[in-house]
Amino acid sequence: MDINCVIVDSADPDRLAAFWSELLDRPVVSRIGPYVWLERRNGLGVGFQRTDGSKTAKNRLHLDLDSDDPAAEQARVERLGGRRLTEYDPGGFLVMADPEGNEFCIIPKGSVELDDEGRAHYLPADGEAAVST
Repeated sequence: MDINCVIVDSADPDRLAAFWSELLDRPVVSRIGPYVWLERRNGLGVGFQRTDGSKTAKNRLHLDLDSDDPAAEQARVERLGGRRLTEYDPGGFLVMADPEGNEFCIIPKGSVELDDEGRAHYLPADGEAAVST
């Protein structure tokens, strides 16, 4: 087997698809029933499914998005309606949330060094913003 699509449950799939479309530079390509789909790339589809209820707990699965400049991406996510989740700063990862609260990480391109506890070390010590790499 292989991963075909990542599906995100959403109260407002059009709104969430618009956020992720901008963030990933993947246009919305279709709306079918309760689904909104972004352009498929590298064999992977990304879709948003309308569901009842809202997110109430930490994701059990999240995406790691790599970037040449995590600080610039943090600012872009915030301009698009997402936010930083500073409660995760002790782990050393830049953890963000989309407009419906789904968590994802922005990591530097290339390898991220982890210590024996699994913490990353690319955030500045004060945890205020991601460092440019």
